[in-house]
Amino acid sequence: MSDSAIAVLDIDGTLIDSNYQHALAWYRALRSVGETYPVWRLHRLIGMGGDQVLTAVGGEDLERRVGDQAREQQGKEVDALLEEMVPLPGARDLLVAIKERGHRLVLASSGQQRHVDVFLDKLDARDIADDWTTSADVETSKPAPDLLHVALKKLGALPDASSVMIGDSVWDVKAAKKAGMPAIVVRSGGFGDDELREAGAVAIYDTPGDLAKALDDTPLA
Repeated sequence: MSDSAIAVLDIDGTLIDSNYQHALAWYRALRSVGETYPVWRLHRLIGMGGDQVLTAVGGEDLERRVGDQAREQQGKEVDALLEEMVPLPGARDLLVAIKERGHRLVLASSGQQRHVDVFLDKLDARDIADDWTTSADVETSKPAPDLLHVALKKLGALPDASSVMIGDSVWDVKAAKKAGMPAIVVRSGGFGDDELREAGAVAIYDTPGDLAKALDDTPLA
């Protein structure tokens, strides 16, 4: 890898502790339109884009019947939970450590603009990140690689071995694989190490802070 790399970091669940709140928000949103699915099933889909969750959990019929309504309500349910979502241990330290090594940094989110704004403020990341994305930037979300392509394009780059994805779910790893990028993962997504490795993760850490301390053992050395 070249001396200077690009780190593409997922925000939701990787830097901000938000996965379980998102699962609960989907549960409540679906209940509001008369549909009930176990929270654990919804949790397994967090990290996948909101445009794909309903089809994944209940098929195309569910998406056709309540998709837009459920997504709108899910956004409102997330609004109500934002205060509970806080940076994971060492999240900002990781951003600083990456930049101190001379790498460029883009925060990749398929979240709604208003939620991404809140997370950027919670991380105090606006002056650290070179750029960031929101749901407005992509038509197809993870596990499709589009979000990563857009993130790199914002920095005028193409996916290659000198860019690294940092995420928390199998959906992040699969998207990175499709984009031809290595993926480093933190465990906050709630997936098993075996699942993450099978999806293609090159390294797994407990928290962003643990990864920050171990950066010299990664492609971002």
